[in-house]
Amino acid sequence: MDQNKFMNFGIIKERKNPPDRRVVLSPEACQKVMLNHSKAKIIVESSPIRVFNDQEYKDIGLEISNHMEQCDVFIGVKEVPIAALIPNKKYFFFSHTIKKQAYNRKLLQAVLDKNIELYDHEVITNKNGKRLVAFGRYAGIVGAYNGLRAYGLKFGLFQLPKAETLPDQQALIAELKKIQLPNIKIFLTGKGRVGNGSKEMLEAMGLKEVGLQEYLHETFKQAVYCQLDVSEYNLRKDGVKGNMQDFFAHPEAYKSNFFRFAKVTDFYIAGHFYGDGAPYLYTREDARHPDFKIKVVADVSCDIDGPVGTTIRPSTIADPIYGYDPMTELEMDFKNPKAIAIMAVDNLPCELPKDASVGFGELFSTHVIPAFFNGDKDGILERARMTQNGKLTQRYAYLQDYLDGEN
Repeated sequence: MDQNKFMNFGIIKERKNPPDRRVVLSPEACQKVMLNHSKAKIIVESSPIRVFNDQEYKDIGLEISNHMEQCDVFIGVKEVPIAALIPNKKYFFFSHTIKKQAYNRKLLQAVLDKNIELYDHEVITNKNGKRLVAFGRYAGIVGAYNGLRAYGLKFGLFQLPKAETLPDQQALIAELKKIQLPNIKIFLTGKGRVGNGSKEMLEAMGLKEVGLQEYLHETFKQAVYCQLDVSEYNLRKDGVKGNMQDFFAHPEAYKSNFFRFAKVTDFYIAGHFYGDGAPYLYTREDARHPDFKIKVVADVSCDIDGPVGTTIRPSTIADPIYGYDPMTELEMDFKNPKAIAIMAVDNLPCELPKDASVGFGELFSTHVIPAFFNGDKDGILERARMTQNGKLTQRYAYLQDYLDGEN
């Protein structure tokens, strides 16, 4: 890649339904890019739904256009419809193909047919495989808020406004500070971006954090929470003491030790990473057990038919809560006393589009844009490049059978 060449970056309009108001580069992030890279030019495709309007980009001197062919690199959030793909260009978006998702097979085929160089946000990583750009923190923030909202609605205790009606994280926190929780126990799994995003909200409410032993064995006069990572609710089957690195490398060697928490938890926030072969945290059978106490679940990770046995489908921003009947394993009114209330919205950051866009843009402008001007010295583009010259790159060759329709 010629580091002395001018690069035209195009911020493209989101075309997927339901509409997504997020953007990868906010006006502020664009300013940072142009300040740090004199050979970067940014053109913004006009959009009536973007959380930052056209005028906000115009005000910092950017060109707004409906004709984007002049750009070299297109930057979006969600999948680009096949008809809107421009051949022989570079694209960044969440393609939702790296796990061989059947519903996007045709999209990846079209990317190859059109000789597009595709970079997926999900695989923008450092050399150790750690993701560099993600919306996870905002999923955690909104997920905790939505879960608390579900708790209030289920038990008729309070009514929080929907997150999507509020402007930013601070507004969500202001609403949470108005409510009074009973002396419930809240269990939070995960210490990555998602889990820590949820923790931000619990901390902002002034809730007391307690350790594992206290959580399991003591009673409290106020609401408390406990945040743990995978090594605390999974055990190695062979009895050897495990750790996070070992769990991620050998998830199949572990079994769940979660049920001890389910016996004392009122509200559970699932903000963990789940890998193929990892044990379920709790099964549908566990949820039927008379000692299973959880009554509200905010499944931020939202793996369907996965580690959280009560998550039988994703929910939507429009209709975020459903009830799960442990006995029939079917849906029911979430306010029914028998029901476990499930909040499993799978696109939570969309409810906080401004904050999510600002946060994502800071990461993208810091980690990704420089790679176009420093010869990709850290291999960031190389690792995220899924296709090149009409073929899958070597790193993503495992997708060939998926492309051929064999899997």
